[in-house]
Amino acid sequence: MSSLSETSENLGASYLGDGRCRFVVWAPSAQMVEVHLFTPRERVIVMERDDRGYHRAVVDDVMPGSRYMYRLDGQKERPDPASRFQPQDVHGPSEVVDPRYTWAEDRWFGLPLRAYILYELHVGTFTTEGTFQAIIPHLDDLKDLGITAVEIMPVAQFPGNRNWGYDGVYPFAVQNSYGGPVGLKRLVEACHQRELAVVLDVVYNHLGPEGNYLWDFGPYFTDRYRTPWGAAINFDGPQSDEVRRFFVENALYWISEFHVDALRLDAVHAIYDRSALPFLQELAEAVHQRAEQLNRRVYAIAESDLNDARLIRSRDLGGYGLDAQWADDLHHALHVLLTGEHGGYYRDFGTVEQLARIYRDGYAFSGQYSPYRQRRHGNSPRFCDAHQFVVYAQNHDQIGNRMLGERLTQLIPFDGLKLAAAAVLLSPFIPLLFMGEEYGETAPFQYFISHLDPQLVEAVRKGRRDEFSAFAWLGEPADPQDEATFRRAKLDHRLRQEGHHRILLEYYKELIRFRKTVPALASPSKERIEAFGWEQKRVLFVRRWCGKDEAVLILNFGVQASVLLPIPAGHWHRRLDSTEKKWQGNGSQVAESLDSEGEVVLDLGPKAAILLTREKEV
Repeated sequence: MSSLSETSENLGASYLGDGRCRFVVWAPSAQMVEVHLFTPRERVIVMERDDRGYHRAVVDDVMPGSRYMYRLDGQKERPDPASRFQPQDVHGPSEVVDPRYTWAEDRWFGLPLRAYILYELHVGTFTTEGTFQAIIPHLDDLKDLGITAVEIMPVAQFPGNRNWGYDGVYPFAVQNSYGGPVGLKRLVEACHQRELAVVLDVVYNHLGPEGNYLWDFGPYFTDRYRTPWGAAINFDGPQSDEVRRFFVENALYWISEFHVDALRLDAVHAIYDRSALPFLQELAEAVHQRAEQLNRRVYAIAESDLNDARLIRSRDLGGYGLDAQWADDLHHALHVLLTGEHGGYYRDFGTVEQLARIYRDGYAFSGQYSPYRQRRHGNSPRFCDAHQFVVYAQNHDQIGNRMLGERLTQLIPFDGLKLAAAAVLLSPFIPLLFMGEEYGETAPFQYFISHLDPQLVEAVRKGRRDEFSAFAWLGEPADPQDEATFRRAKLDHRLRQEGHHRILLEYYKELIRFRKTVPALASPSKERIEAFGWEQKRVLFVRRWCGKDEAVLILNFGVQASVLLPIPAGHWHRRLDSTEKKWQGNGSQVAESLDSEGEVVLDLGPKAAILLTREKEV
């Protein structure tokens, strides 16, 4: 199947075929904009300006691979804000790209969101090579694990070749060191051929500091708000319609041209917008409309720390209509129960009943007072479905924003890793694993950059030290500019086959198999669940059901415990106990089958995760 992206009025350089290219740039700050073409022959073409600040030109004798910059008012030369490729990094010329690609995935229409089991990875550190192409040989392993969706950290062009991706400055340009636009298309195609959905992390709350030339073109930013990363993007001020158009078009670009199945919207709490039609609502509507046009399932997933259910409520209920959100509360509650850490935002967490509330509702804070924030926090997610919450025991933020970048592998014993896995994968929400988590990867994941400006490098170093001041962590943060910090983060896939790493991998596979095949677990629902905790014994009890099928999950965060549990009447089977010897435990103390008349006393091993299922009634 061959596709050619829409070229009538797309921003940037749109190759029209037959050696012709249309250039469109929004630059209201410039009275005159010229296209300075360097190849195949050098020349300068004056663009036509309209009354809204758009400059256009259709130029002959321009082929894919031609390089160009925009000259503003005869003075500054800048790369294209909507550049599709920056082969010479963020300060070099942009390159014309032919969008045509022959896709070998005619029958791929996407997956239901409730079927997502996410695997977050960073392209640069997932493999030794650090490219899109190098990921493809590992996709079969992810499929075998039971993953259904691969989530890729941002790929928009950033300075150098070492970055998390959140310092991107060309939202349309696929990182050159990763393999550029063709490399990303090949990776997406390979995922779809294995029935794996692809989620792409995009950043619409800020741009990185180095190579960010949008200031020279127009009011893309505003000084009315500030984000933790600098000036906020202008989503609600004068000329914000054109700024919104830039980012909405970017979202549709990934969906249409790269066949991406979902976008993860980074830190939407840093998108400041007081307009009557919020940008996020406009974006959600555009994404869903494009999905309908393409006859595909496509989703917009927000990251937010506000616990604001309006993000994912339907528009009929006054919400923005986004499909799901990353939900940090489960991570925070689980982390404190497993590690005992209480610094920073962790001071708000630490009880088993709080974790039970999250299982029932989605949030721990839905309007209650937060000691960390010193105010009430959140609102009710009552009308939100379970599959609208993405949960995790680890992700790039929660690992990488630690001073030493330690994974749970370095923080808790093996039995705690198994407990964490069960808490996430057998939850009623959409689970996310961070690359290497499934086999207990030991490589730290710290913040790394490769900026060219020495003053900026020093500012980043200072900023990282300041970020850690709220936590009682010992030691010194790694130098983010040092290439060794980046190299240390690379995965060692050989661990998958070694010792307890292999056992943990098989354990993850078993949990995912249960999630997919046990009816009570395979249908995420907040209506068909009960959860409560015994604080004194640190035991969480979760019962879920679907029709006549029932499952009980018991998580013991404490030591050896004998607990009277309200297990419904019937004949029950033990499907999993993380203390079984095959999972490198001391042996399960729960019978393989048991009968209940409504209550049962179970002897639980320390840090144990137990799954029981009830036989169907005949």
